[in-house]
Formats: sequence, C-alpha cells, structure tokens
Amino acid sequence: MPIYEYLCADCSDTFEELVSASSAADVHCPQCGGATVTKLLSSFATPRPVGATVGGGGGGCCGGSCGCGH
Repeated sequence: MPIYEYLCADCSDTFEELVSASSAADVHCPQCGGATVTKLLSSFATPRPVGATVGGGGGGCCGGSCGCGH
C-alpha cells in the first residue's frame, strides 16, 4: 500500500495516509475529521528530465573540492 500526502480543505492541515486502492475514497483529515481532502504530488514522485544527472558537487574526494582532478 502506498503512502500519500493530502491537504485538508477545511483546516489546511497536510498529512500522510497509508491508502489501499479500495479505501482511497475514505480518507479523512486526522486534525479536524474533514472529508474534503486533496492528494498532493510529492516531489520525489516526479520524473527527472532526460539527461539529468544524479549527485554532483558536494565536496570531498571526487566531489570537486579535493583537487585530485576527477
């Protein structure tokens, strides 16, 4: 079962919920009990652009700051 992040329209609280496909319509805000919630798109779920690289820059050996030339 995936974990989804939601925004409550009643109290503006954001929360995460473990949701099965059969109970997706039964999500309620744990803060106020509101049923008017919107599923949010998490940043980790978006695809990377074609050609994008992972990592880069941080420092340490082979991170660019040690001067080893790699």
